[in-house]
Amino acid sequence: MRAVRRDLLTALRRTPSFIHIRSLAHQSRRTLSSATTSQAADTSHSSVNPDEIAHFSRLSSMWWDERGEFGLLHKMNPVRMQFIRDKVLEIMRDDEGELSAERERNVLQGLDVLDVGCGGGLLCESLARQGGNTLGIDASASNITIASLHASSDPALRFSDSGPSASSSSHTKGGQLRYEHTSVEALLAREGPRRFDVVCSMEVLEHVDNPRQFLQHCAELVKPGGHLFLSTISRTPLAYLLTIFAAEHLLRLVTPGTHTYAKYVKPAELLGFFQAYRSPPSPSTSTTLSTPTPSTSAESAADATRPWISRLYGGVPARTEAETRGIVYVPWNGEWTLVPRGAPGKECAEAVNYLFWVRRPRED
Repeated sequence: MRAVRRDLLTALRRTPSFIHIRSLAHQSRRTLSSATTSQAADTSHSSVNPDEIAHFSRLSSMWWDERGEFGLLHKMNPVRMQFIRDKVLEIMRDDEGELSAERERNVLQGLDVLDVGCGGGLLCESLARQGGNTLGIDASASNITIASLHASSDPALRFSDSGPSASSSSHTKGGQLRYEHTSVEALLAREGPRRFDVVCSMEVLEHVDNPRQFLQHCAELVKPGGHLFLSTISRTPLAYLLTIFAAEHLLRLVTPGTHTYAKYVKPAELLGFFQAYRSPPSPSTSTTLSTPTPSTSAESAADATRPWISRLYGGVPARTEAETRGIVYVPWNGEWTLVPRGAPGKECAEAVNYLFWVRRPRED
């Protein structure tokens, strides 16, 4: 035991000190929380980090190797899909009441879905199989190539390697799937806001340069009443120990340098961001040529100033506005587990990997 302890301490000394990490973490917290009331994201500056893109581009050929670099993501994907499916279904039931059996089986049927930072397409293919007309975007060209090749080899997927839009009026069982080499900033500038019913960005937030700007861009692409799903890592000593010290340096499950502790984001910081964030006014109401009636102006102003999260109850948002859920890897089962809603020890359950959902306020 003494030898094991000595080896662990030696390896730990070779990694950044916890004092330095705390300093970087404080800086990262300021980056996410500053100027969150901005009404429009600046699309002239990219949140893409070239070093991060180069890193994942070098690993792109490994995306579909379930025992390789991305093996843990393969095991995580069913849990991510469970969370997305269950949350969309829950809100649909709230809005529409009882749903048909067909609708419950294909909860994303006919919806426009975006996956930002899609990598090799693990999540995109699952979203399309649930009926979503899915567009996957990534700043790495090699990632998009791998994702496209894999999707094109599966005849069960409605894959398209061309076309100006991921939108479709088709209501067939499988949604359309398309990939594009682009950034979220460029897509927003080209397509405009309010474009997708569901926007996902999984294991991406902890790799971008400007998380506040990145979140704004993703949020602007969501239609009123639509959903934004994120998956990321909390900035805690336990997260550092498991995801960097153990996974990268000790066990070599992922390539060293994959994660940067200072870029991790706590659940409370995401909740705080969307408590302050307000969607920009609708272009149709803010630039109309006709003179709006007083009632229309009042409604537009109310929509523009409504935060995505109205308030927290003991640190927890209303389930109809936002939700955070921890996901825990159980090594003896080799599986990820979604922590049940309301389970005791919520803060501990979300101390490493967690899922986040928030809904853009409706305008009716």
